[in-house]
Amino acid sequence: MSISVQPVVMAGGSGTRLWPLSRAGYPKQFLVLSGQTSLFQQAVGRLQGLASPDVAVLPPCIVGNEEHRFLVLDQLRELGVEPSVALLEPMGRNTAPALTLAALAALEGGQDPVLVVTPADQTVTDEAAFATALRQAVQLADGGAIAILGIAPDRPETGYGYIRSAPADGAPVVARFVEKPDLATAQAYLAEGSYFWNAGMFVLKASVWMAALERFRPDIAHATRAAWAARSTDAKFVRPGKAEFAAVPSESVDYAVMEKCPGSDIDIRMVALDAGWNDLGAWEAVWQVAAKDAQGNASVGDAIVKDSTNTLVHATSRLVSAVGLDNVVIVETPDAVLVADRERSQEVKQIVSQLGREQRGEHTLHRKVHRPWGWYDSIDHGPRFQVKRILVKPGASLSLQKHHHRAEHWIVVSGTAEVTNGDKVILLTENQSTYIPLGQVHRLANPGKVPLEIIEVQSGSYLGEDDIVRYEDTYGRS
Repeated sequence: MSISVQPVVMAGGSGTRLWPLSRAGYPKQFLVLSGQTSLFQQAVGRLQGLASPDVAVLPPCIVGNEEHRFLVLDQLRELGVEPSVALLEPMGRNTAPALTLAALAALEGGQDPVLVVTPADQTVTDEAAFATALRQAVQLADGGAIAILGIAPDRPETGYGYIRSAPADGAPVVARFVEKPDLATAQAYLAEGSYFWNAGMFVLKASVWMAALERFRPDIAHATRAAWAARSTDAKFVRPGKAEFAAVPSESVDYAVMEKCPGSDIDIRMVALDAGWNDLGAWEAVWQVAAKDAQGNASVGDAIVKDSTNTLVHATSRLVSAVGLDNVVIVETPDAVLVADRERSQEVKQIVSQLGREQRGEHTLHRKVHRPWGWYDSIDHGPRFQVKRILVKPGASLSLQKHHHRAEHWIVVSGTAEVTNGDKVILLTENQSTYIPLGQVHRLANPGKVPLEIIEVQSGSYLGEDDIVRYEDTYGRS
């Protein structure tokens, strides 16, 4: 009989250290940073690749948040993958409650699959080696053990936690977990040889996780069960009770359970992984995995790099030129540019914290903002006006809405627009336009089979995104 495996992809992170490319509204797991697909899509694809004659892989369980729910579905749709469930956390409570939600979902209907739990923001270059290591971990977990993937370190890294392993029959046991070390300690770990990076990938049965959580952190188990009991379901989306989930203690899988297992009677094993793993946690890590020239420079987009060494240039919307640099990161987006010492790229999160304190828009959103119906790009603005480029997917529509403080002019660039303007519904095609007066109830829809693109010119006393009164919305937004 084959082992039933439930992939669990943790997709709720914010990726602050990869600002300005990664932002709260479109974090790094949904970006293409390595290869041709996003990190989230790569994570899903790798776990689907575990299938073999003795391993049956179920559709993935995705744990994320409300804000990113349509990004999740869109990117899964691009892969041709339908999730078993998308668990939407109303607020972040760290990884232990997230894994508990996934375990409770997996145990519905009397099943007890092996959970293969991975963050959504990692990259692997050798997928065959990855699958081999995970299948070994699955076999261990099917026998009742907790299996953790450990990465053989190739440098004295101070940005990761470590696992110390000890020899044992079948697979090494986890002797202890250790915090992120200082440089001297990391060098000692590297020389000693029994320390591995903790990749945050866990393989265990759903029932084993719940039993361990009940033993070590019954408060988290009880509170998360209460939130699960108060859940609501909307197609593939499952939302735990908001008030109940707010009461769940915030804790990581490591702190809540894993670090307490060594020395107990719980069988906790480590499977070594040598597959070109990287968590792309900062721009330094992106440079590490990127293709480089003879001088160690890596570039993405329209970039010219001269007389420079070990430098990363990431351009998204215009030409970026660099001369005479060493160990520098330059990241350009339409509304923000980062220049940093490559070896201090972890400190980018300090910039993000300041943006958050100052409530600046660059903290959360890009100039181009993705929506479930498509996207808009704010290409120009000034006193009392704003110009947007808007794309609506085939068959999609914006909400039926009105604005208190602005009027809008719409010009169709390509495709066909169905425009509700008060009590009239009209069709517009390329080069045709319409005017939406202030306070008029209106809707934009794409009835065609090709994308609709329009230019929207807004004018008025206030042009913020919160000046929207919605009457109807396909996507359940209030």
